[in-house]
Amino acid sequence: MPRRKRVYKNKKFLRPDPKFGNLQLSKFINFMMRDGKKSVAQAIVYGAMERISEETKNDPLVVFDTAMRNVSPALEVKGRRVGGSNYQIAIEVRGDRKETLAMRWLRDAARSRSGHTMPEKLASEIMDAANKEGGAMKKRADVHRMAEANRAFSHFA
Repeated sequence: MPRRKRVYKNKKFLRPDPKFGNLQLSKFINFMMRDGKKSVAQAIVYGAMERISEETKNDPLVVFDTAMRNVSPALEVKGRRVGGSNYQIAIEVRGDRKETLAMRWLRDAARSRSGHTMPEKLASEIMDAANKEGGAMKKRADVHRMAEANRAFSHFA
């Protein structure tokens, strides 16, 4: 029997963001939000987008999309208990989880940067990710390295 694709209820309520009309950016704004303060999150993300367009002289949505594509992982490890011992098994990452992990890593890498304001930190992290460098790309490389090291256990999946 073929597996049905899961459809989550909240997906249909997600509206495109007001400035660019982009669903992915709207989701990222929600990721940036703390304590339900959406207007603060929007100000941070839009400030970062303005900074990206000033520095790169490019469409900020293209840079953001490139960064998301670069940071999205192809493989990850998942713990599995087999015969009394735990194995880290390398598995492929499905589409919506790729996007979620990429957003989470971008946000966390931007927050962990030192100095400056949050829009500046976010803008520089997104630009670094678009150029395949920075904290989020390092996180992706670590996850891929871990998955490659545990490829031998993939027959347990």
